[in-house]
Amino acid sequence: MADKSKVIFGNEMSPKVTKKAERSKAKYAKKYGDDSGAHYTAKLVPNRVLEAPFGVQDIRVNEGKGDIPFDTEKGIIVGNIRMGFGHYRISIAMASAAHALGFVPYWMDLNSYKDTTCTKVIGAQNDLYSLGSRLSQKSRLFNKLVWEPTNYEGFRQLSYNASDQKNAELMAPVYYSVPKDIPVIGTHVWPAQAAIHAGMKYVVNAIPDNWPMALHFAEGAVHLIQTHQSYMGYRILNGMQKKRINKPMPEDALRYVGHYIDHEMVANLESDCDKRMQRKKDGKPMRFLLTIGGAGAQRELFTEIIRHLLPAVKAKKAALYVNVGDYRAVWDELCRDIDGLRTLSSEHMNDWDDTLRFCDSAIDGDVEGIHAFWHEDIFEAVYCTNLLIRSCDVLCTKPSELAFYPVPKLFLKRIGGHEKWGAIHSAEVGDGTLECEDIPHTLQMLDLFLDEDSILKEMCDCIKINKTIGLYDGAYNAVKIAMGMKKG
Repeated sequence: MADKSKVIFGNEMSPKVTKKAERSKAKYAKKYGDDSGAHYTAKLVPNRVLEAPFGVQDIRVNEGKGDIPFDTEKGIIVGNIRMGFGHYRISIAMASAAHALGFVPYWMDLNSYKDTTCTKVIGAQNDLYSLGSRLSQKSRLFNKLVWEPTNYEGFRQLSYNASDQKNAELMAPVYYSVPKDIPVIGTHVWPAQAAIHAGMKYVVNAIPDNWPMALHFAEGAVHLIQTHQSYMGYRILNGMQKKRINKPMPEDALRYVGHYIDHEMVANLESDCDKRMQRKKDGKPMRFLLTIGGAGAQRELFTEIIRHLLPAVKAKKAALYVNVGDYRAVWDELCRDIDGLRTLSSEHMNDWDDTLRFCDSAIDGDVEGIHAFWHEDIFEAVYCTNLLIRSCDVLCTKPSELAFYPVPKLFLKRIGGHEKWGAIHSAEVGDGTLECEDIPHTLQMLDLFLDEDSILKEMCDCIKINKTIGLYDGAYNAVKIAMGMKKG
């Protein structure tokens, strides 16, 4: 196999870039070991949370051999990592779509194999990214001088991809015992890169961002994008070597598919929008969903939003869902900082059956007050938001992966410059606001949603129209492309 850190889509990297990539791999190998000669086992185990709704089986590496055979006809691997919640959420959408289409989804989290070099390398980078996300919310100077430029231009460069490709060679061994003819959908670039290095035959790389960055390249895979807007930027590698004109990606290496959305949301989209408008017409409390991401950032902003909405909650004009993911401390801090919050709240804490009952009853039933959700299990923490989306009226979120979901959205200030393009796209297709870059504009938008009908109606109407043109069919299309590669 050609060295993918030296030539990227026909663009030769300089000796300086290549040597930097080699040093990066050597640094990680020295610190965490090089297990390229390991013959890791792989077995299937039912996923505790996602097996019931989607038949998801976890691929466990280096835990011995299991009794469940791989289905090499209908099996499809969703390769992911836990880095924040976004890549897990996109993976859930892929698993949901695969199940709806009659396939068997296998969950392969490269950040869960604790004794492997792969997981050690990913974990180290994940910790660094989470720290940067939190610091960017606490220091404007750090955000301006370090975090925004890194996320916007640093990750954009081919030189960054060169190092990533070299590091991904250390991740390939976890695929050793996985049947090579089972298609792989990577919802982060590393599982896709590692799959290519490991000799997996059919690899799809589901790119999450709407800002073209070389960070997301896994040459040898079919690259999928969610928006037409980003197509040319990826195709011509725009700005990925500053002002240099790059050789383009091959035509068959890049496909537009639409937004990666769970089957359950797409299938019930019209009725969920109709219920939102009926609640508005009937004067029922307007339901706002606040969701903390996997980096645990934005707590201070949530504090201001909740304080602002408390009078409306008490007057039964508003209701709140607050999902703090797997960050129990965030909820306790919110209760400490906001007088009367805990008194007004019903706490759904680490009880998945209780959460499922609430989410199901809220779709057709009435909801008042504040409902707080925390789950220690990562799958429960992430999927809770997906379930709450169907019965909420407005999702309040930073413009990351949730920017693409078919629900009216109020966009909070971004974390990382690349995220702003998610809000821009959503505003253009009509299912979300512009990004509110400070607290006063955020509170203004909350009041507009509460006091007027037009914004909610416009977004619900646009969501319905968007469905008719397949805008939310990206997960179905990703599965079809991956399985289609196998058929040739």
